[in-house]
Amino acid sequence: MSALELLQIILYFSLLIACVPLLGGFMVRVFAAERNLLTPVLRPVENGIYWLVGIIADEEQNWKQYTLAMLLFNVMGFVVVLLLQLFQGALPLNPAGLPNVEPALAFNTATSFMTNTNWQSYAGETTMSQLTQMLGLAVQNFVSAATGIAVVIALTRGLVRRTASTLGSFWVDMTRSTLYVLLPLSIVLAVVLVSQGVVQNFSPSVEVTTLAGETQALPQGPAASQIAIKQLGTNGGGFFNTNSAHPYENPNALSNFLQVFSILVIPAALTYTYGKMVGSQKQGWVIFGVMLVLLLAGLTVMLISEYSGNPVYGTAAMLEGKEVRFGIANSILWGSVTTAASNGSVNAMHSSFSPLAGGIAMLNIMLGEVVFGGVGAGLYGILIFVILTVFIAGLMVGRTPEYLGKKIESWEIKMAILAILLPSAAILLFTALASVTDAGLSSRANAGAHGLSEMLYAFTSAAGNNGSAFAGLNANVPFYNILLGLTMWVGRFGVILPALAIAGSMVGKKVAPPSPGTFPTDGLLFGVLLVAVILIVGALTFFPALSLGPIVEQLLMNAGRTF
Repeated sequence: MSALELLQIILYFSLLIACVPLLGGFMVRVFAAERNLLTPVLRPVENGIYWLVGIIADEEQNWKQYTLAMLLFNVMGFVVVLLLQLFQGALPLNPAGLPNVEPALAFNTATSFMTNTNWQSYAGETTMSQLTQMLGLAVQNFVSAATGIAVVIALTRGLVRRTASTLGSFWVDMTRSTLYVLLPLSIVLAVVLVSQGVVQNFSPSVEVTTLAGETQALPQGPAASQIAIKQLGTNGGGFFNTNSAHPYENPNALSNFLQVFSILVIPAALTYTYGKMVGSQKQGWVIFGVMLVLLLAGLTVMLISEYSGNPVYGTAAMLEGKEVRFGIANSILWGSVTTAASNGSVNAMHSSFSPLAGGIAMLNIMLGEVVFGGVGAGLYGILIFVILTVFIAGLMVGRTPEYLGKKIESWEIKMAILAILLPSAAILLFTALASVTDAGLSSRANAGAHGLSEMLYAFTSAAGNNGSAFAGLNANVPFYNILLGLTMWVGRFGVILPALAIAGSMVGKKVAPPSPGTFPTDGLLFGVLLVAVILIVGALTFFPALSLGPIVEQLLMNAGRTF
């Protein structure tokens, strides 16, 4: 790896750390309804939205009402996107004349964008009309991300409020997430991306003649606006089939840096927001530190693996499948960040990573997408691990476990375990089903360990609401479209519902003052213990499956063998 590539990685993480308190502090003011930089412009718009849809901003909801509102809104979004696809052939803004989307694929795609997964079993430029892209997919990019932020804000209120009964209003939290955070940042990023050459128009495909004298159709469309929110909202997906490796989505080194930076900036900043809301900034920095350590450790292993010699091909570094415009290091940085952040966008093919690097990318998702994770989703995911860690620490010292002065009891532990087990079970059970059925096996591009990795990665990506793929599996068949769609539902709401149940239980509890026997959760020791719990749970759950896939493939490669 060159000094310039190393400098780019250092610059990336330095800017990320610098932006955490700036954006995090802004979001504190947004959700506390305090005056902020955008209040003069957006507060009238916010109040107008409440008036238009009949929301009383000061009317809060208990956890069941909050959960019901969240579910109803998301199901409504699913239905809208489903219908747009099923009837897009008869709808406007379809200059390419694309037909209606096949029902199983439409179900998969509507589920994918509603759950913030953005898994794509299709090529965007040849399947989805511009109306479907904008009114369906781009809108869901905003509101699915806003849902994740709203849930973690509600969970935070549940942890910090004393003997209360409400968690806030889902409608207000979602509106503020979209209006003050996601929309302004997306507008700024979209304008910058357009300035760098990302397309943003409503034109049909342009016919050009190549240097070889062949005719090629260059797809057009409103790409920049969707790319901005797909990255900032940790949605992923792509306007074009090759995603962020496409020069119309990612034209140069600056656009590449800005896009991969925007993936982590909101999830990272939310840890600062959390610390401010719970009244202890150390709590937020400990969580941020744990996330950063796990990300850097995985990135280091991936880089070492990619720059090591490949006995099979006799090369010092593997360029196949990488984005040669930006180099190996930038391809691996993107691969590490996108799998850590449940984003799913790619600028290189993960199937072409070395087996160990591909395995680390898979493990990032398997850990529960808590290494920063999706906007909001990563933070409420790691808070579930925090509760589990506090419980384990309490068992070790013989005290009733407490977090932020509130007792952790059987209900919270049951919900935390449920949130961890449901996605894990979906990954392993559905991968097992695919590996023993003709419908599952027939879609593989490779046999042996790599073929298993393709299937395992697909269900891991769906359950983690990530959306990236190994790129060797043909998932656009009814078997995978339906099964992956069901996995996305489990991965999204199998975590959100327990998280809100924990919030509803914790919000009514009294806060006990700290005592000499209280286990501190804002120091290095707790951070180390939290890292250990996350890794042990991931290792115990997925090590056997990883052993049959990327681990054995790496061992075979080191021995100079293929299959």
